[in-house]
Amino acid sequence: MKFFKTPNIDFIGKRYIAFAFSIILIVSSIIAIAVKGPNYGIDFTGGILMQISFDKEIKLDDVRNGLKDAGNLSFELQSIGDEGIIIRVKKTDKSQDEMSQSILSLLQTRFPDNNIVVDRTEYVGPSVGKHLAKQATYAFIFVFLGIIVYVAFRFKSGLWGFTGVLALVHDVFGTFGLMVILGKEIDLTMIAAFLTIAGFSINDTIVLYDRIRENLRLLAKDNFGSIINKSINDVLSRTIITSLTVFSVSMILFFMGGEVIHDFALSMVIGTTLGVYSSVFICAPLTFEWEQKKRDRFKKSLKK
Repeated sequence: MKFFKTPNIDFIGKRYIAFAFSIILIVSSIIAIAVKGPNYGIDFTGGILMQISFDKEIKLDDVRNGLKDAGNLSFELQSIGDEGIIIRVKKTDKSQDEMSQSILSLLQTRFPDNNIVVDRTEYVGPSVGKHLAKQATYAFIFVFLGIIVYVAFRFKSGLWGFTGVLALVHDVFGTFGLMVILGKEIDLTMIAAFLTIAGFSINDTIVLYDRIRENLRLLAKDNFGSIINKSINDVLSRTIITSLTVFSVSMILFFMGGEVIHDFALSMVIGTTLGVYSSVFICAPLTFEWEQKKRDRFKKSLKK
């Protein structure tokens, strides 16, 4: 199955347009993070936990819609049987008693015919503490170093590993920045999406690099830019089919998966798009730029 039989697109010739787009994306993300700041969820901030019971059976979606009337209240719901619900609410400026009383009053107003009993109320700390966040940062750094070493060993070039990791960071950070700009809440589900995006991005890059390495042997007499263009065009149909599959599933989840998985699906849609873009317009062109400048420096040294 192919979308293009014999594509011959000059991706290298359009690299500066792509570089400009990436710079705008990264700078916008940095500004949004610095000025607006990430909207961290209860997993990072902590909050209160309320376990409530209803006399009559109630749907979780009805409770969720009722709590939306509280405005910008960030919460998570968990059903316990037919009448019980656990509500986890993100920490605010209000005290624990004020928050619990506000939620109880809101639900009593929304469901006047259904008696509500608060079984327990307690404070819950952030599940992702400073120590765990620090350990996760170290883990990411070691993963990036591992990718650089692996790609350098497999393709005999540390540069290829570096550009692959650069594209991976570009995709994850770009997606994170757009989520901040859109005001989406950053929780553990969103972190799972970022990790999925990272895996998808590096996989797509490795496939492209493998084709470039193969064409370097088969087309040794051609210039490096032509080889990269041919390699990208060779894997273009495969890249589109693979990414379109993930993109389609993410779009279905976005529109039909419900509110709980909405932000996860949105980040996957953005990350999938950036993953394909970075493999084609970031990794290979950056490799070309470096190799081209290295050859220019070598020619200048010979003239001297």
